[in-house]
Amino acid sequence: MPRSGAHATITSMPVLLDMRVCGLLTARLCHDLAGPIAAIGNGAELLADDDPDFAREAAGLIGDSARTAARRLQLFRFVYGFSQGVPAGPPPQALAGEYFAGTAIACDYAEPVRALPFEVQKLGCGLLLVGAEALPRGGRLALAGAADGIELEGVGEGTGPSPEARDALTLSAPVEALTSRTVGAYFCGKLAETLGWQLTVAGEPGRFRLSAAPARGAA
Repeated sequence: MPRSGAHATITSMPVLLDMRVCGLLTARLCHDLAGPIAAIGNGAELLADDDPDFAREAAGLIGDSARTAARRLQLFRFVYGFSQGVPAGPPPQALAGEYFAGTAIACDYAEPVRALPFEVQKLGCGLLLVGAEALPRGGRLALAGAADGIELEGVGEGTGPSPEARDALTLSAPVEALTSRTVGAYFCGKLAETLGWQLTVAGEPGRFRLSAAPARGAA
């Protein structure tokens, strides 16, 4: 893989998405941001309470919810909005660390991955989001380099992404079959495709692996 440090780029094709995919992706992002934003509004209403202790709790709720919304928004912007060049704001490993801070999922963003081109790290962060979806009761996600690509290992209950999500990751699912729960996986599959890569999924009880590597026959 050609690279010369964290600010290297690689040649990739534009991501072309069906309007249905855009709509589903927008709906999913809005859903993930609606919870903490609604909590901010609820907390603001409670600030008017005459009980000082209750007001302090409301202020704490507002602060926690605002941080959650900001963490999600920053990572979403990098995964779904970043194109090429140098992304604004914190580096990808910091965005991922903040996203999972305070959750039931531990995230290990390996040092070698941090030196890969940002386009590859964008895919890696997208896979972290897919992996988190497969660990509803918590666990551990580890993003590392592997051969010519990257690999995400998940440890926790279950065997990894659902069959529908696996089909979306490998672009086997038709656009008409996508839902707001699988569209993120499909987006990762499209990102891999723009790099000339393909995604593979392997799972067993308590562990799963999402691998991204150059497609067979790719230059």
